[in-house]
Amino acid sequence: MKLQAYQQKSEKIRQSFLELKKKHPERLSRKLSLSWSNWGFGIEPLSTSAARLSRAGIRFIELHGNHYGPALGYRAKETLKILGDNGITVGGICGMFSADNDLSSNRAIHRQAAVDYLEREVPFAAEVGAGYILVVPAAVGRPQAYDASELERSVETLRLAADLFVKHKVKAAIEPIRAAETTLVHTIAAAKAYIAAVSHPGVKHINGDVYHMQAEESHIGEALVDAGDMLVNLHMADSNRTAPGMGSMDLDTIIRALYLIGFNTEGRYVTPEPLGPGGDPYPAMYGKPDGKALDELVQQTARCFREREDEVLAEN
Repeated sequence: MKLQAYQQKSEKIRQSFLELKKKHPERLSRKLSLSWSNWGFGIEPLSTSAARLSRAGIRFIELHGNHYGPALGYRAKETLKILGDNGITVGGICGMFSADNDLSSNRAIHRQAAVDYLEREVPFAAEVGAGYILVVPAAVGRPQAYDASELERSVETLRLAADLFVKHKVKAAIEPIRAAETTLVHTIAAAKAYIAAVSHPGVKHINGDVYHMQAEESHIGEALVDAGDMLVNLHMADSNRTAPGMGSMDLDTIIRALYLIGFNTEGRYVTPEPLGPGGDPYPAMYGKPDGKALDELVQQTARCFREREDEVLAEN
C-alpha cells in the first residue's frame, strides 16, 4: 500500500533520524529537557506547583509571565527559593499578551501597555535565570483583525522594547498560534517572516506549539526541522490539547525531528501546556485548580513523553 503524503514525510524524518543515530550516536546521548508551563495551574501557590513537578521528575519550569503591573507578579528572590527547594530551574517565561497589552492594537494605550509589560517581565526573566520569554505578535483570544495594519504596528511596537532582550540576555521567542485564537503569525514560516521584519538582534527565536501546529502546518515534523536553531522551546500537548498519550498526536515523529535539529542541548525545552480545547485559554490563569487532576495530568505527561522518547532512541 502506498503511504499517504504525511506518512511519507514522517518516514523521511525517521530515516534521517536513524542515519544520525548510526553516524553520530554521541548526538543522542543527552535527552530532551522536559519543562512545564505553570500558568495553566490557575491560582494555586507556586510552591504547590513546584512540588507537583518535582514529584514527576520535571526539573524545569516555564513561569507564568504575570507582571501585569508594578505591584503584580512573582518576586525573584522568593521565586528562586521556592523553586530551589524543589530542585527546579527556570527555563523561560510564558509572556501573556491579551487585548489589554496587544503589540498590534489600534489603540495606543494597549501598545504602550505591551511595552510596559515587557519592561517589567524581561528584567525579571534575567533575575530568575530564564533563557527566553515567549512573545505573541497579536492578542490571544482575539481572532478578528482590527484592520489591515496590525502587522506593521506589531513590528513597530516590539522594536521599541527589543533592546531589553539584548541588555538582559534573554531570548525573545515568537510563538505562532492558530488562526482561531489570534490574527497574526500562525506558522513557523510566518514567525520567520515576522522576525525578519522586526530585524533586531534581540528578536531571533521561535516558540513552537504542537497544538497550534497541527491546525496550521502541513506537517509538524517538517515544520520543526524548518525552524532549526531558531526553535528555543516547544509547547507540548496531544491532539485534543490534553496530556500526551490521550489523543492522536504523532509524538515519535516530533521527538525524532527535535533530535535532528539538536534540540537536546542546554537551554532548549519541551514544555507541556495541556490547556484543553477552546478559543481563548487565558481564563485558566485564574481558575480554581483541582490538585488531584493536575497531579495525574503531570504524571501522565511525563511518563508518556519519556516512554516514547526511550522507544525512539532504542529503534533500529
